[in-house]
Amino acid sequence: MARTLAIDYGHKRVGLAVTDPLGLIATPLDTIHSKDLVAFVLAYHQREPLKAIVVGMPRTLLNEPTDSTSAVVGLLRRLRRELPAVPVHEMDERFTSRLAKQAMLAGGLGRKARQDKATVDKVSATIILQSFLESPLSQ
Repeated sequence: MARTLAIDYGHKRVGLAVTDPLGLIATPLDTIHSKDLVAFVLAYHQREPLKAIVVGMPRTLLNEPTDSTSAVVGLLRRLRRELPAVPVHEMDERFTSRLAKQAMLAGGLGRKARQDKATVDKVSATIILQSFLESPLSQ
């Protein structure tokens, strides 16, 4: 069965999360450099066929674009062009970093681990993916 991949895009780092083969559980996958993202996704899709891709859309609290929004829009276009058979969805990513830090604290991770931005990015991608799985879009 195909998996769903979630992307928490940043100018330097990108957090990735993926579902289990049944598409039920979101788990952190990796953190990579943003310049390697499309190549990583294409290679991953060759190894593990993707059912869908979910990209966190950065917005301000007032629902306005951020400095990262245009880069994410470009990423969406490129993913849709490179993988036309794979649906690419957008999910609101407001508060995901804060939720990730709270989840890491609740999970018992130490202070040093919670300050690791790569870990926060992976957990943020997992939260984006879990939100997608709970939404009508995933049906």
